[in-house]
Amino acid sequence: MLLTEPSPVRPQGGQLMSVAEAARRIEQGGFFSIAGDEALLRQLPRGNWIGGTICYFMAQQGGQHSRDQVFVCEAEVLDARPQVRFYDLGSIGQVCVDAPDNGYSIIILPAFSAIHAHYAQHAPEFDDMFVKPLVGWVSGTEPGARDAGLPAVINGQTGELDHDRAIVMHVPLPEECYAAVEIINLQRPGEGDRFRFDETGFSAGECWVNGTRARLAEYLERAGTDLSLPLVADYAGAMINVSFKGIDQTHGRVDFFAPVFAGVDYRLAAPQRLGGAALQDGRAVAFSCNCILNYINDKLEGRRTGRFTGPMTFGEIAWQLLNQTLVYLTIERVEG
Repeated sequence: MLLTEPSPVRPQGGQLMSVAEAARRIEQGGFFSIAGDEALLRQLPRGNWIGGTICYFMAQQGGQHSRDQVFVCEAEVLDARPQVRFYDLGSIGQVCVDAPDNGYSIIILPAFSAIHAHYAQHAPEFDDMFVKPLVGWVSGTEPGARDAGLPAVINGQTGELDHDRAIVMHVPLPEECYAAVEIINLQRPGEGDRFRFDETGFSAGECWVNGTRARLAEYLERAGTDLSLPLVADYAGAMINVSFKGIDQTHGRVDFFAPVFAGVDYRLAAPQRLGGAALQDGRAVAFSCNCILNYINDKLEGRRTGRFTGPMTFGEIAWQLLNQTLVYLTIERVEG
């Protein structure tokens, strides 16, 4: 079948709305991914949806923090019915094997859980990874809020909420359509020192700086490093960020929101902010998410990021785990 210039299917997108409006839409029988405070997700009726805890959003009017609204994105059913299921540590490696041959999958992982760590470090090794479109995000809770609870995901079909498993919706597409995953990462490696790690993980004590062994926490403090700028590495032509979570002074350790990988060269990003004007894409966006660090560091409250809306998350997924990145998916039509 000849591929021509893709023409978009009807726009889907998503929007921030009241629990009552979200419930009305669920009861009409559609398929949805929903982000919101845990208390709100628990109020929603059972139906064909998956959800995760988040209270920061890129809404229609701009960036917004809300614990009394939920963000709802509809998965348009163009072929067979989507399938919803949990994945645990034993089954997550099959997530792309289980995906439809033509279609896409949306995954939500609870932040700081064992499955979050496992996925972050091993997803590139999963069977059929990078063969079938897979997007999603990492759920989280409001930093510093006493009643925030733990990051969670929920299976809307059963009402089951979970802190340790991933929830996935597999969405089939007809043969005349296909899904395309896109990544917007404005961060680029700076011209400064080169960092290399001996072990893969979400934290590091020592590392190599320009070939010399160094204590990373001491290096960052001595250099007055701006920790809002991530480490960046070139993964086969794709720029992948590793964002700083913080410095643990007690243990002399630096913690990250995504793992650093052993044997990979990283550099601190050159200063670059997301802003709204730089994000333009005329195609219909079926799904989008952005990073909470972009929301905070770029002061996105009340500001828009082009046409993109969605949850502002604790990690973005375009096959593998990403940080400080905007991920989106479009559904295109094959012609000819």
